[in-house]
Amino acid sequence: MNPYIVGIFVPLIASLILWKSNTGKKRGLPADVGGEPGYAVRNYRSTSLAESNWEGVSTLAELFEQACKRFTYKPSLGTRKLITREMEVSQNGRSFEKLHLGDYEWVSYGEAFKAVCSFSSGLVHLGHKKDERVAIFSDTRAEWFIALQGCFRQNITVVTIYASLGEEALCHSLNETEASTVICGHKELKKLIDISGQLDNVKRIIYIDEEGVSSEASLAKKNTRWTIMSFVEVETMGREKPVDAYLPLSADVAVIMYTSGSTGLPKGVMMTHGNVLATASAVMTIVPSIGTNDIYMAYLPLAHILELAAENVMVAAGVAIGYGSPLTLTDTSNKIKKGTKGDASVLSPTVMAAVPAILDRVRDGVRKKVDAKGGLSKKLFDAAYGRRLSAINGSWFGAWGLEKVLWDFLIFRKVRAILGGRIRFLLSGGAPLSGDTQRFINICLGAPVVQGYGLTETCAGGTFSDYDDTSVGRVGAPVPCSYVKLIDWPEGGYLVTDSPMPRGEIIIGGPNVTPGYFKSEEKTKEVYKVDEKGMRWFYTGDIGRFHPDGCLEIIDRKKDIVKLQHGEYVSLGKVEAALIVSPYVDNIMVHADPFHSFCVALVVAAQHALEEWASKQGINYSDFSDLCQKEETVQEVHESLFKVGKQARLDKFEIPAKIKLIPEPWTPETGLVTAALKLKREVTRKAYADDLAKLYA
Repeated sequence: MNPYIVGIFVPLIASLILWKSNTGKKRGLPADVGGEPGYAVRNYRSTSLAESNWEGVSTLAELFEQACKRFTYKPSLGTRKLITREMEVSQNGRSFEKLHLGDYEWVSYGEAFKAVCSFSSGLVHLGHKKDERVAIFSDTRAEWFIALQGCFRQNITVVTIYASLGEEALCHSLNETEASTVICGHKELKKLIDISGQLDNVKRIIYIDEEGVSSEASLAKKNTRWTIMSFVEVETMGREKPVDAYLPLSADVAVIMYTSGSTGLPKGVMMTHGNVLATASAVMTIVPSIGTNDIYMAYLPLAHILELAAENVMVAAGVAIGYGSPLTLTDTSNKIKKGTKGDASVLSPTVMAAVPAILDRVRDGVRKKVDAKGGLSKKLFDAAYGRRLSAINGSWFGAWGLEKVLWDFLIFRKVRAILGGRIRFLLSGGAPLSGDTQRFINICLGAPVVQGYGLTETCAGGTFSDYDDTSVGRVGAPVPCSYVKLIDWPEGGYLVTDSPMPRGEIIIGGPNVTPGYFKSEEKTKEVYKVDEKGMRWFYTGDIGRFHPDGCLEIIDRKKDIVKLQHGEYVSLGKVEAALIVSPYVDNIMVHADPFHSFCVALVVAAQHALEEWASKQGINYSDFSDLCQKEETVQEVHESLFKVGKQARLDKFEIPAKIKLIPEPWTPETGLVTAALKLKREVTRKAYADDLAKLYA
């Protein structure tokens, strides 16, 4: 056959097959459920809800033990060796810690199980009783997971606390749960010493062995009545005197997880072993061919349900888990010493979870490098991106076959090297991911970037995109352990009878729905309900719509909707998601006042992009703060917001009429965003109350 004919018709046939498979496939099907009237959908894979994929496994403790027996000699938990820790001083006199890290050092599943059993026994010898709770207050690391599983083997409930939590929220979490033992890292031990007089029930501190912690441990021994012991000492004590396991039941509370507190003090969500196991079982059926050949990059907070559920899925499949941190993730991360490798470069993971803020930074970083090079490099990148975008959208004129391979080798190979070069599956969760970022990362990594939707209250279970779903802006069909139902919200104008798609408040039912909030029966009753069939439902407060193929799209949030003076409704979250695409925006908070006819915004300025613009314009300034105050800078950013707002089809009243540029980034340490990098709207509003008032003056 003529090769030219083959070159034309093979891509055409492939695109037609792809188009038909994506448009015709039903990913979610209508479900017959009880409770309030609405529009309910289930996953197409099964008519019954998943609870456990493994015979004889009903708890996370049993799941871990089974995995360790199945994959005894496979690598399990990996940690990078610390070579040097240095302090570098910048030109403005600020000091920054820089780390030189070596290769990953691994323990096998069999060795990990021995460590868990030893730690579990050590807890008992230390004096911790079964009816007391253990709090883990540390960054994500192998010891965190070992401690978690060690507690499970004695049916001890674990309280998870974000390492970035402030003093007030930390005291609240520890005192409310009456935690008697706290497992912590170096910097967390400092925080505990500072508030030791406010902690009513803490008796024991187990500190994770690391450089510099011995001085803090000595200080704690002198100034508190706590029993202080290192993680290694507890393990050693348990290894020398083993104690029989006291395994939990499915209905026992495994974790009290404190939400990051985007509004007020954090609430403790009680999760049973059965709840988390249901989510893990459901996800196992969706992630393609996951197994012992995979490597998972663990760097998100284990105190967040997304990471905790993900690591349990990895364990169940025998995946090797390599630990890192957001500050050491890539070669250019803040804490990586120049000339040395980041975690992803050394680990070369195949599977990752991420939050949108991190993917946005990867996208912005790549675009900045491409724009900085300019010339032929930029033209080639834009051409490759455009050709691949056409192919993904189903066009036979796009880059397929050998052309795709060529672009991957010439252009995208360098981008993929940022995350190790081997990513084959990436999950985004925790917040909405913009369609622009999802498509950009998908093309550059050459791997599915799927979105999931879930909450702490549903153990991260809700919806999950299929790996072969090439659409963007949606969060997929219900996971096999959940029913997802839309119910009418007349006040906001969202009804399940809406055309062409049913719309309404999202509620989630299934074995993954948690019992409720710890010591907060009133709040539990507000958002949890049990229907006449015994199904437990959680009312999310999010607004969604179902597409014809059964996939969910998040379109609003009840709490984020503000009615302006003339009756128009503004969805703050929707507007923020649209405007953050501007190259000048690192973060943004839109604010609407019911007594005015327009909204305003606080914009955390993207320093690199604005300084580059100022250089081209010949604008003189003393520092970045000075640049952000200049009228022409504010005007440039405002025009950019107006442009992307129009592209996103926002109404005029939705686009902020006035803005204030903020030169300092919002981080969990500043208290303005959560550990999962979600905006703390009320905290931020109060912190910038004067600025918001001036914008409305």
